[in-house]
Amino acid sequence: MKLLIVSGLSGSGKSIALDTLEDCGYYCIDNLPVTLLGDFINHVMLADDKTYAKTAIGIDARNQSESLLNFSDSLELIRNNRIDCEIIFMQAEESTLLKRYSETRRRHPLTDLNIPLREALKIEKEMLTPVARHASVVIDTSRTHYHQLRELIREQIGERDVRHISLQFQSFGFKHGVPLDADFVFDARSLPNPYWIPELRGLTGKDQPVIDFLHEQELVTELFRDVTGFLERWIPRFEAEGRSYLTVAIGCTGGQHRSVYLVDALAKQFKGPFFNVIIRHRELQ
Repeated sequence: MKLLIVSGLSGSGKSIALDTLEDCGYYCIDNLPVTLLGDFINHVMLADDKTYAKTAIGIDARNQSESLLNFSDSLELIRNNRIDCEIIFMQAEESTLLKRYSETRRRHPLTDLNIPLREALKIEKEMLTPVARHASVVIDTSRTHYHQLRELIREQIGERDVRHISLQFQSFGFKHGVPLDADFVFDARSLPNPYWIPELRGLTGKDQPVIDFLHEQELVTELFRDVTGFLERWIPRFEAEGRSYLTVAIGCTGGQHRSVYLVDALAKQFKGPFFNVIIRHRELQ
């Protein structure tokens, strides 16, 4: 079993780290009290090792300072149960944290009428020292933006090869409207139309006679090749920006023949270990 504890200074990017870990298949819990860590291990993780095989827990200064002082004892309990535990501690320069709080206008968890932000940051750093002392990885996010931090987290936990993006290929008919959730829309209406061949009119792009007809058309092959090349070039860029989902819509007049054939062909082309491929034929539902 794998347990990641994500801790660090408020404003350093812990929420982004937990979101990234969740995308990588971790069961994530934010702000679990340290005093409940032992109970969580004994009564939750060990009781259901399938659900919690990979778990990430956020621990921060919202905990009571007394419980943070006993963090070493909790960590020893975890490792005595033979759980592979790592701690990621995140920090940033004080000037960076002050700027982030100024831009977001969020309230630091330790500020009140008597404790200004700058003093709260110093108190928080002292409170989290028992956690930082045991950190497996320390990440300074002072000069790291959102997408760089997500990529850095993936690198640190060795999850770079996980399937980061789900590709949905969707066929549709223009006469019924363009899908609103499409990231890319390609128009297949200029291709030879099986609708005008009487014996193919009542079939769909999933039927073998239509597949054979379209497979023999050079224009269909050219469009398939162009769309494939476009996606192979640009999908890695979307992954680098942290996208989890990408919808590619192929439209023809009625959404019955050409678009259905192309969507199935593209899904077959991209299906593999690095993508979760989803197929939807809107007009055939």
